[in-house]
Amino acid sequence: MANRPVDLENAAAKAKYDAWIAGIDARIRDPKVDRNELCIELCRSFYGIPDAPRNIHDEVMLLNFDPRNATLEAEYYSELILEKWTPVKPLLWLWQMFDNSPLNANVWLGLKFRAMLAPHILKRCGKNVKFFTGVEFSFGYNVSIDDDTIVHRFVLLDDRGTITIGKGASVSDYANVYSHWHELVDPRNVHLGDTVIGYFARVAYHATVLSGTKVGEWAMVGTFGLVTKDLDDYNVAIGLPAHAKRLKPDAPDAARN
Repeated sequence: MANRPVDLENAAAKAKYDAWIAGIDARIRDPKVDRNELCIELCRSFYGIPDAPRNIHDEVMLLNFDPRNATLEAEYYSELILEKWTPVKPLLWLWQMFDNSPLNANVWLGLKFRAMLAPHILKRCGKNVKFFTGVEFSFGYNVSIDDDTIVHRFVLLDDRGTITIGKGASVSDYANVYSHWHELVDPRNVHLGDTVIGYFARVAYHATVLSGTKVGEWAMVGTFGLVTKDLDDYNVAIGLPAHAKRLKPDAPDAARN
């Protein structure tokens, strides 16, 4: 069954939400705005921390709202490109702070908020892309996502290399998509890959797509599947490692040859 179209019943609330998100978007686009300070301001409002700290707990919370006082895992990777990372980090931190705030319980608002943030973070973000709660990136700036894609709850997009997700694709809850791998003898040696999820492909719940592989157009990786090699268009793969078991019933003749 197709998803239901969902909108808010209260037109005034919807207008207020939309205006709030549009205002944040405009401030992010303004090169004169300090994104770190904007993050502090918004996080303070998310969590209701007053301007004047009441105790040491408030002081620590306020310090932690500043991305400059926190580290993210990507900052420990040697391939980090500082000039790309510096403008993105405050927005990744803002994304995580929103997702851990009371506002995140409102799915409608969360989808709108993340859809606004994503084009400022990712290498490319198409139209009508939906990000549900708990999505994590490594750098963010190595991810390209096309129109009408859905990234479900608690997905990891580990873009130490590059990740490209095609139009209409779906990455389901708790899936992991990687773009790096470690050498067996010396795991300190890391190799970066280009990982692709094709148009209208589906990566199902808890599946993992390893670095440098391609999930073909209209293909599907089954639940808990582990993709270690390319999956052809319209193929359905399951298992550890994932093997193609069948073609989709609507596969064209070209995919059957």
